[in-house]
Amino acid sequence: MREILDTVDGWLAAGKRVALGRVVDLEGSGPRDAGAAMAVSDDGQVAGSVSGGCVEGAVVAEALDLLGVERPDLGLVPPGAGSDHEPGTPRMVTFGYSDEDAFAVGLTCGGTVRLFLEPLDRAGGLGEVWDRLGTDIRERRPVAVATIVDGPGLGRSLLVAPDEDAVGSVGDEGRDHAVVRDARGELGVARSGLRHYGSHGEADEAAVTVFVESFAPPPQMLVFGAVDFTAALTRVARTLGYRVTVCDAREVFATAERFPEAHEVVVDWPHRLLERVGPTLGPGDAVCVLTHDAKFDVPAIRAALATGVGYIGVMGSRRTHDRRLVRLAEEGVTDPADLDRLHSPIGLDIGARTPEETGVAIVAEIIALRSGRPAPHLRDTTGPIHGHPR
Repeated sequence: MREILDTVDGWLAAGKRVALGRVVDLEGSGPRDAGAAMAVSDDGQVAGSVSGGCVEGAVVAEALDLLGVERPDLGLVPPGAGSDHEPGTPRMVTFGYSDEDAFAVGLTCGGTVRLFLEPLDRAGGLGEVWDRLGTDIRERRPVAVATIVDGPGLGRSLLVAPDEDAVGSVGDEGRDHAVVRDARGELGVARSGLRHYGSHGEADEAAVTVFVESFAPPPQMLVFGAVDFTAALTRVARTLGYRVTVCDAREVFATAERFPEAHEVVVDWPHRLLERVGPTLGPGDAVCVLTHDAKFDVPAIRAALATGVGYIGVMGSRRTHDRRLVRLAEEGVTDPADLDRLHSPIGLDIGARTPEETGVAIVAEIIALRSGRPAPHLRDTTGPIHGHPR
């Protein structure tokens, strides 16, 4: 979307009608991810890409049909495409390898791509929030747009920011509430995808399908210490949408082979990495210190406290953390507000024992803090950290 904003704005300013196509779902292999966008003007100009070239001609033909413009013979148009839709009506189009027309459109990668096409001048649709969406994207403010792609209210859109009232509507108050809630959750981890609801936003029904597209950088997680718990935490955090960096000064342990799920493995002292990347850390990001060595954890904690990172978790027993607090005090870290930012023992009190269970407990604590929901934090409880043996 970022790549086509200026072009589309120019077309709209010139009085042209515009159809926008977005990839909303993929099955198997696909050439572009969800959110890939292509715009077509009523005079046949094209901006963006939804497939890297293999189905673009068919999408252009569908877009022109949507705008009520005579469809050109591009040699890549599936037979009968668009014939069951009225001009101006949003529509879902699907291209898949299993289709008899797969080779006609060139999609031979083995997957299925679903695109949602809509006109930008339709009342209640994306066009009504387009200007605000463009401003937020250009100014790099986190924002999500939710669009009904199947069911009643087809094409209606809602724009959602983290701490502001939503703009637009998906046609029902209960549905608006559910979509805003879920869109903010997806925005928090910079994830896009389909959501299903009942007519009034019920979570256990599928009368309405909504595509939630997030425009935000993924949250960062810095994990210090190249240990088994790090590998488990990295897997869980990546699944939830974090960009994970593993850091350890010991070159023999900090390797990409040991942490294949990490986006980056850095061989350096934690405090030096934090000095470099600290200015980029914000409330949605996390620092997890999984070492028990004062040479590592105290400088890392001090450096993390100097940033705006939203979560600082530190591994260790209650006794270990008490000794750590003494060392921090010796280093001048005594402000209660700073110490209150530390989550140690790390994670929620769910009886986690294995590295994998501990990884779940840590990310669960981060989710609970982000959502503001009450949860049993280990730092606030007493007694054994680990659950009883099963």
